[in-house]
Amino acid sequence: MTLRRDRTSITPMGSRRIEPTEFRNVLGHLPTGVVVLAGTTTRGPVGMAANSITSVSLDPPLIAVCAARTSSTWPLIQREQRFCVSVLASHHEQVSRKFARSGTDRFAGVRWHHRATGPALDDAIAWLDCELVAEHDAGDHTIAVARVVDLASAQDGRALVFFRGQYGRFVPADLDQPRRENA
Repeated sequence: MTLRRDRTSITPMGSRRIEPTEFRNVLGHLPTGVVVLAGTTTRGPVGMAANSITSVSLDPPLIAVCAARTSSTWPLIQREQRFCVSVLASHHEQVSRKFARSGTDRFAGVRWHHRATGPALDDAIAWLDCELVAEHDAGDHTIAVARVVDLASAQDGRALVFFRGQYGRFVPADLDQPRRENA
């Protein structure tokens, strides 16, 4: 079998219509981290939950985040061209749900502090200060590429993860198994 390099001329062989629900369910088998993207506007802080985030480049340090085109929050963050990513800790399930809901004050009752690029959740496990460098249309989402201009992390804590439609926490494999002495 020969790999075709000309991506513009590829036609799906034997393709079928993949329903969005099926696509979400199958990709739900890939655990993802959960973050809050937050920026500061003239009206105050704005933020949204996301789990479509990934490292893109080490040099320069770049990340990509994907925001639904239907998001009313992403355009507010995008307009400022800067945002802070707070990597949520395992106890942040309710915070994630709150930042995923529309029509509510997402910051009410949530402890946060200012960083150079926007609000950061106080007890997150990591923070990335980002400046938007590019956006790309991608179906029903926008892929935003951002340069990381500063970052920090907590010394301890477990990450909140999303897997098969449920929240959980990451436990390293060596902590999941009983320790054997002198193994």
